[in-house]
Amino acid sequence: MQAQFIDLRKRDKKESGRIKEKYLLGDVKGKPCEDHCILQHSNRICVITLAESHPLLQNGKTIKSINYQISANCSRLQNKVSGKFKRGAQFLTELAPLCRISCSDGEEYTVSSCVRGRLMEVNENILDKPSILQEKPSTEGYIAVVLPKFEESKSITEGLLTQKEYEEIVVKRVNNRPETS
Repeated sequence: MQAQFIDLRKRDKKESGRIKEKYLLGDVKGKPCEDHCILQHSNRICVITLAESHPLLQNGKTIKSINYQISANCSRLQNKVSGKFKRGAQFLTELAPLCRISCSDGEEYTVSSCVRGRLMEVNENILDKPSILQEKPSTEGYIAVVLPKFEESKSITEGLLTQKEYEEIVVKRVNNRPETS
């Protein structure tokens, strides 16, 4: 499933017949600048990635490790989905952690789901090569794929920002940043 999904995302909109909408969520869990991006396809599937302004993508940080082990009893890597009705998929709330990213400077970032739904897959490729998370965050460096419930698929974008709204917030952040001497 992973290879097919990546291929669809690289195709032109006209070629694939799927529309990809980009939504953003700023200051996730109240943490300044820890912004996430949600790419929603016409088939409801949401790809969770880091937004361009996330500190991991802005500050030249080096990723030490990525961990999908959320607690002693919960690993996103143990998610096994099967069949038409996606049996076995872990159910996520908007604030459910997907992974923890540790940097060489000691900083740690938790990436949240941002949408309610079933976890379809996590990107295991970033475990072996964490640099793709920074090099190609919205393609090969995605975090996870989530499928919202059908009846909730239209409402998941409520509370999320469009690209234009997000850019306005980023500009305000930059303008409000204290000058350093």
